[in-house]
Amino acid sequence: MGWRNIISFCPTPNFRNMFQGTPSEVELGCQHTIKSHGGQLARNHRHDWLILILLVVIDITLNVIHPFYRFVGEGMMTDLRYPMKDNTVPIWAVPLYAVLLPILIFVIYYLRRRDVYDLHHSILGLLFAVLITGVLTDAIKDGVGRPRPDFFWRCFPDGRDVYDRWGNVACHGKDREIREGHKSFPSGHTSWSFAGLGFLSLYLAGKIKCFDRRGHVAKLCIIFFPLLAACLVGISRVDDYWHHWQDVFAGGLLGLVVATFCYLQFFPPPYHSEGWGPYAYFRAVEESRPRDGISMQVTNHQRSAINSNMLDQNSDTSFDAMESGRRWVSGI
Repeated sequence: MGWRNIISFCPTPNFRNMFQGTPSEVELGCQHTIKSHGGQLARNHRHDWLILILLVVIDITLNVIHPFYRFVGEGMMTDLRYPMKDNTVPIWAVPLYAVLLPILIFVIYYLRRRDVYDLHHSILGLLFAVLITGVLTDAIKDGVGRPRPDFFWRCFPDGRDVYDRWGNVACHGKDREIREGHKSFPSGHTSWSFAGLGFLSLYLAGKIKCFDRRGHVAKLCIIFFPLLAACLVGISRVDDYWHHWQDVFAGGLLGLVVATFCYLQFFPPPYHSEGWGPYAYFRAVEESRPRDGISMQVTNHQRSAINSNMLDQNSDTSFDAMESGRRWVSGI
């Protein structure tokens, strides 16, 4: 099996139909490109793009406001004294592998097949997945206010802990560090990773027809690789002492569930026989069939008219010949 061909979306003979449908379907997809149908498709979904902008505004607001400052007593500090460390996966890297990398793969597939419906809906579905996940994650973070494992050193950077008369912490650290220290549950890195890479796994599963009952285990390796990368990101959050394991588990589950809902909004399930294309593509196929039927009917009518004219002409010629023969016999 040619791994290079699979990655480059140029299937080997054994996987000839892995990334594309029948010849007639490919021909239709090639007719619907960004230049021919992209503008109309974007206008039809303009409200969806406006909702995406609204989600961005909401997510920014949730990151600006203060989270709930949960009571943290002296007896709770046992699990909150872990050292402060830098992020193994920096926050700026998350959009690169969770958003830009899948979009790059969507574009490569578009260059292979020229299906604007697939490109538009995959990008739209991915952005919905990560932004809805981001809003849910940050809203829960602000509402729960769970301290991070390194909260002690955020609250007391000099190591001297102070408590008020109720036994709650009286932090004297930087306000920004304290505010960030109350955003442990759920893990944002993990939820975004599973939202973006989980959507990519579903997309690849549909394109390579992973569940076609032919038993190609290599296809499973392809769709599990993005999920493995998301899992490693989640593990790094625990190793860096930024999150408890429950935060990572909840974040991964949240991101994967949202990605699944968003994917199924635009694409059939990967195990479906038509799971390789978006719903909009198949609607375009159905809309093209009546026009083809009408054109076939017109062609048949034209052919019938031509045949009728030819029959009439032949009948007229035969009649004239018969009349000429009668006249010749009568002249004799």
